Amino acid sequence: MTIRIKNPELQSLIRVLKRKSTENKAPIWRTVAKHLGKSKHSMAVVNLSRLARFTSEGDTVVVPGKVLGSGLIRHKITVAAYRFSQQAKNKLEKAGSKCVAIPALAEENPKGTRIRIIA
Repeated sequence: MTIRIKNPELQSLIRVLKRKSTENKAPIWRTVAKHLGKSKHSMAVVNLSRLARFTSEGDTVVVPGKVLGSGLIRHKITVAAYRFSQQAKNKLEKAGSKCVAIPALAEENPKGTRIRIIA
C-alpha cells in the first residue's frame, strides 16, 4: 500500500531531501525523507523531555515530525524539525538552543555529518 501525501509543502521537502541525499551521498537525508513520507498518524512526535534525555550539549538532531513542549531542556542543542509547537520553540530558545527547519539544516550540512535522527 502506497501512502499519498496531499500536502504540497511536505511533498516538496521530501523531494529536496532525496535530491540532497543523492547529490551528496548522504543517506541520512533519504532516511529523514522516508520518515516524513509515512502516514500522518505515524509521523514522529517528540517531546522536549526525550530530546533532553537523548542529547548532550552541542548535539545536532533532526526530528522528522513535530517537537512538542512537554518537559524541560537545560543544554544547548540544534534541533531541525518539520514542525515545532510554540511552547517547544519558546523553551528551546530559552535554553539557548537553535530551532531550524529541516531544509535549512540540509543546506548548512549537506553531508549530514554529526547529525542524529530522533523519531
